[in-house]
Amino acid sequence: MWASSQNSAWNRPLADLKGGLKQLKVPILALEITPLTIDQATKDRLRIMFIAKHALGDGTPHPEDGNHAVYHHEVRGILEDLGLNLTLADRFEVLFEKPEVDFVFPLLNRAGFFNSEMLGPLLCTRLGIPFLGASPILRGLSDDKHLAKRAAVDAGVPTAPWAIYRRGAPVDAAKCPAAERYVIKPNASSASWGVHDATDWTGVRAAIQEIHDDKHDAIVEPFLDGSDVEVPVITIGDPVILPMLIFRQADPAHLRTYYEKRDLVDRSQKYSLDPFENPEMSARITEYTQKLWGEYRPFDYGRFEYRVNEETGEVTFLELNLNCNLWSEKVYGRAARLAGLTQSQLIETILAESLRRQGLMD
Repeated sequence: MWASSQNSAWNRPLADLKGGLKQLKVPILALEITPLTIDQATKDRLRIMFIAKHALGDGTPHPEDGNHAVYHHEVRGILEDLGLNLTLADRFEVLFEKPEVDFVFPLLNRAGFFNSEMLGPLLCTRLGIPFLGASPILRGLSDDKHLAKRAAVDAGVPTAPWAIYRRGAPVDAAKCPAAERYVIKPNASSASWGVHDATDWTGVRAAIQEIHDDKHDAIVEPFLDGSDVEVPVITIGDPVILPMLIFRQADPAHLRTYYEKRDLVDRSQKYSLDPFENPEMSARITEYTQKLWGEYRPFDYGRFEYRVNEETGEVTFLELNLNCNLWSEKVYGRAARLAGLTQSQLIETILAESLRRQGLMD
């Protein structure tokens, strides 16, 4: 499970953390949020389906999905404790024919096939059932790293040069940006699934081929020294930024892997998840995020990611993940605590706003 350094900021009193964060003086940064609630009449009236790969599990870590199984079980427990009229499902087939539900809470994103993140929203849209998250086309736009980077460039937000190699299209070395070290990954991957690195075109080409053999598109970009700053955003009428966090790396040249992100290997000595307390860089990241989020509205929640070099002050947009991980031990849960929310309040607030936005609750 989660391991942290004894010197991590997470071991400091919460009041001290909030005091430091308030010095950022970034107006959009929500240090305290009044949680939304779902009234009893709405709970009695609405039939809600929670669909996730491990929705029916017992919370035991999965040998391949790792802590995702724990996360799904946690969300299920929160929804049950809220007293919702809840139906559970763990496969898309339940949406092939219209189920007797009024709303879907989908966490079934990575289903083992290309662009599977769009299937749940598409099936709900086909049936006319409102659902948490964002529309299928916005999910596709955000999950396609190439298109998300194009949107960033259009918005004037800095991003590293990159090349997209679609499966079945020519693999042209001339498209590849110049770099001393490259990161190669599936263009729609999450949690660094399928990530590779290489230092020359031979290695890049081999990684692209491996990703294509797995029936995915590949994206190639220079490796950037530094750490990832995570910017969790929820919508309460308008998008609101929760306190930012940084995966501060002991080695800025370390390439984080899927196995580390899913707690399948020990990574406690490699990086820690801490509040991001750089006022100037936080202000720039806030500005960039505000420029970007208009492309994806309406959405209920999403995590914007930037690579930062704290020595040079460089900030570079990496990617965006709508319907990202909400687990209490990851970015959202920890940011929520800094904003004064319990994990249950975070989930209920996101769900309540979505119900309100879609006309299912006053």
